[in-house]
Amino acid sequence: MRLYVPEKICLTKGVGRHSERLASFEMALRNAQIASYNLVSVSSIYPPGCKIISTSQGLKQVKSGQILHAVISKNATNEPNRLIAASIGLAIPKDKTLYGYLSEHHSYGETVEKAGDYAEDVAAEMLATILGVEFNADGSWDEKRQQWKISGKIVKTKNITQSARGDKTGLWTTVIAAAILLP
Repeated sequence: MRLYVPEKICLTKGVGRHSERLASFEMALRNAQIASYNLVSVSSIYPPGCKIISTSQGLKQVKSGQILHAVISKNATNEPNRLIAASIGLAIPKDKTLYGYLSEHHSYGETVEKAGDYAEDVAAEMLATILGVEFNADGSWDEKRQQWKISGKIVKTKNITQSARGDKTGLWTTVIAAAILLP
């Protein structure tokens, strides 16, 4: 039996608007350049030794119709001017033989920065708990980040976040952020 463990990951995001909710989602997938693939939602593990590559590099390696595993965050509204966000956070351990975490966060009323920081925080907190890194769960993001850096066990955190305001005429507005896992 051959094991499938992704070796690469690419991050993408998009926004779509349409009078129909499903079509708005399709437009967001198109904007993110992943509408022509069959996306299978997976949980939040960043595979050991996985390498982050650009979206353009990643999509050159796949074919339309191909099944792609992805961690996806999405949000939608038809309320004029309502701020929505979708974010994927990553936390990668220093030891490349260990797995890391991806988190999904979707929110209302949060800026790109706030939603992105939150998604990173959740991913880093999940990783910190399995690495045995001590931290104050009630501390601020900056306090936790400093504790994680001092531990030397978490090498990188990042996020990809898409936000948008609901269309002023009431069209459905959809935002997505995705981490696409590739062989």
